[in-house]
Amino acid sequence: MAGLIGIGLTGILSNQAALNTTGNNITNANTPGYSRQEVLFETQEGQRTGAGTIGSGVNVADIRRLANEYLVQQVREDSTLYGEQEALNSELSRLDNLLGGESTGLNTALNNFFASLQNAAEDPTSLPQRQLVLSEAQQVVNRFQALNQEFIQQRESIKTQMQQGVKDGNTLIRSIAELNLAISESPGIAQGRMPNELLDKRDEKLRQLSELVNIKVTPTDGSQVNVSLSNGLSLVVGSNAATLGTRENAEDPTRLEFTLNNGGRILNIDEQITGGKLGGLLRFDNEGLKPAFDELGRIAIALSDTVNQQHEIGMDLEGDLGGLFFTDINSIEIQRSRVVADGNNALSSTGQLAVEITDSAALPAGRWTLQFSGDGRNFELVDQASGKTVNQGRLPDPVQSEISMPGFNIRVEGGTFNAGDKYLIQPSRNAAQSIGLVVSREEDLAFASPIRATSAANNIGTGKIDQGAMLDVRNPFTNSLLPGFQTSGELANGPLTVSFTVGGPTGLQYEVTEAPPSTQVVASGDYDPQQVNTLFEENPAIAGALYQGFQFRMTGEPAVGDTFTIGYNSNGVSDNRNAGLLAALGTANTLNGGSQSFSEGYAGLVEDIGVKTRQSQLDVDAGKTLLEQSTNQRESVSGVNLDEEAGRLIQYQAAYNASAQVMSVAQDLFNTLLQSFR
Repeated sequence: MAGLIGIGLTGILSNQAALNTTGNNITNANTPGYSRQEVLFETQEGQRTGAGTIGSGVNVADIRRLANEYLVQQVREDSTLYGEQEALNSELSRLDNLLGGESTGLNTALNNFFASLQNAAEDPTSLPQRQLVLSEAQQVVNRFQALNQEFIQQRESIKTQMQQGVKDGNTLIRSIAELNLAISESPGIAQGRMPNELLDKRDEKLRQLSELVNIKVTPTDGSQVNVSLSNGLSLVVGSNAATLGTRENAEDPTRLEFTLNNGGRILNIDEQITGGKLGGLLRFDNEGLKPAFDELGRIAIALSDTVNQQHEIGMDLEGDLGGLFFTDINSIEIQRSRVVADGNNALSSTGQLAVEITDSAALPAGRWTLQFSGDGRNFELVDQASGKTVNQGRLPDPVQSEISMPGFNIRVEGGTFNAGDKYLIQPSRNAAQSIGLVVSREEDLAFASPIRATSAANNIGTGKIDQGAMLDVRNPFTNSLLPGFQTSGELANGPLTVSFTVGGPTGLQYEVTEAPPSTQVVASGDYDPQQVNTLFEENPAIAGALYQGFQFRMTGEPAVGDTFTIGYNSNGVSDNRNAGLLAALGTANTLNGGSQSFSEGYAGLVEDIGVKTRQSQLDVDAGKTLLEQSTNQRESVSGVNLDEEAGRLIQYQAAYNASAQVMSVAQDLFNTLLQSFR
C-alpha cells in the first residue's frame, strides 16, 4: 500500500507545483518583462520486480522559463531604434512649430518691416510713417531675439533631459550588476535550476537601458551578462558597474558632453552614444538645433549688414548722413565673441582671435575648429560639418595676421599658441541675440539721397543727367568717411560742375571741376552721345580711379558750353530715393551669393527643419511598427495566454484530484486488509 500512497503523493505534490506555477503565470500576465513558466515532469525511477518494473510516481524535473534570447535581443534593438527616433522627432516637432508658426516665426515681421518702408517711401516727410518703420524694425529685432531665446530654452531642456537620462541609466546599470551577482549566487544554479524571476528582472532592466542608449549584451559564466556600449566600452562587467555622467563641453561651454567613469578613469563618450533617447537628443542637438542657431544668425547678419550699408549712404530729415540702422555686425566685442577657446587649451596660451564678417552675402552658416600644432604657429581650420580641412598654414612672426575664408576673416590679434590648442569659430552663432535697433528718432531715418544733379537753365543741347547712385560714403580700406562727406550737410569739394568742350574721337569731351575758388579738374574724358556715359568710378580698388562715393550717368548730346551741377541734396526732405532702395532690399537677393532674399533664406531654414521633422515622423512610425512586431513575437513565446493558462489550471486540478483519489484508494485497500485479520 505504501507504494500506491507514494505514487499518489508524488502526483499531488507535482501537480500542486504545476498549479502554483500556472497561478503565478496568471497573476503576472500584465507584469512588464515577465516570461511564462512551465513545469517539466519526469517519471521517478521504478521498482524492478520479476514481473517487470513498477512505476513509483512522478517528479518535477524543472520549472522552465520560456524565453527566446534572439527575440529578447530583437526587442532591445528595436527599443533602441524607437527611443532614438521618438526623442528626435519630439524635439524636431517643437522646433518646427516654433519656426513655422505665423506668430512665432520671422516671416511676418520681415514682411511688415519692408512694407512699412515702402509706405514711408510714398510720403518720406510723414513722421507717423517713420514711427511705423521704427516700430516694425523693433518687431524684427524682437522676433530674432525671441527665436534665439527659444532655441536657448530648448537647448537647456535637452541638457536637463540628458542629465536625467544619465541618472536613470546609472540606476539601471547598478541594478543589472546587482542582479548579475544575485543570479550567480542563486542556490541550484550549478545544477541548472535557474532563478527565473531574477532573469526576468534583468532582461527588463536591459530593455529599459536599451531605450536610453544602444548597448551590447554578452553572456558570461555563472549566467551573468556583460553590458557595453556599441563600441565596446564596458558598462557592466559581472557585478561591477561603470558610471555615466555629463559635464560642460570643453569646446562649447553652452553644451554638455557624455562621460563614462570606469575604474576611476573618465572618458568622453559622445561618439559612442548612439541610439536610444540619449542618442536622439544628441542627434537633435547636432543636426537640428546647431544648424538652426547658425542659419538664423546668418540671416540676422545679412539683414543688419545690407540695411546698415544702404542707410549709411542716405540723408536724414536734418540733412545729415544716415548712421547705423541695426547694431554694427563688426564691433570689436561682437567679433571676439565669435571665437571660443577650448577648455583644454594649455594654461600658458594667451592667443587672442576675432572673426570679422567681410561679405554677408557669401557668409556660410556653420562652425569651424581652428587647431594649432608643431611649435604653436602651424594652424589647421576644420569644417565641423564635413570634418574636412578647409584652410591651413603657418602664422608669421609676430603672429598678427588674417586667415581668410568666404564671407569672413579670422584675425589673429596677438598672444601665444601651443600645440594642441583649439578654438571654436562660429561667425553667425550669436548674431540673432546681438541684433539691435540703433536708430531711435524718426528724424534720423535716412530716406533721402545726399546728392543731386541739376541742369543749367541756359543749356541748349539734349544732354540729360540722372540723379546719381550712392556707392559708399566710407573708404573701404580705412572705413573713414570720404573727404567729400567729412563736413556735415554739404559736399566738401562741391558743388561739382560738368562742362563740355570740343575734342576727342567723338568730337565732344567733358570736364568735372570743383567749386570756386578751387576750380580744380577732378575728372575728364571723352563723351559719346550714342552711349550711356558714366561719371566717376564704381570700384575704389582700381589703380588711379577717381572714387567719389557716388556715380552719375549721362545720355543725349549736350552742346558745347552746356553745364550740369552735382551738389549736396540740401533741404531734400521730400526725397524718397533711399527709402525706395531700403524697401527694395526686402525682395533683393542678398543671401547665398546673391541667390536668395531674406524671406527665402528663412523659408529655407523652415523647410530644412520641416523635412527633417517629416522624415523623423516616418522613422518613428516605422520604428514603432518594428517594436510592436518584435514585442508580439516575444509575447508569442514568453507572454501569458490567459485562456491557455485557464485550460492548464483545469488540467492540473483534475490531475491533482485524481492523485488524491489514488491515495484514497490506497487507504481503503489498507483498511480492508486490516479488517480481514480481525
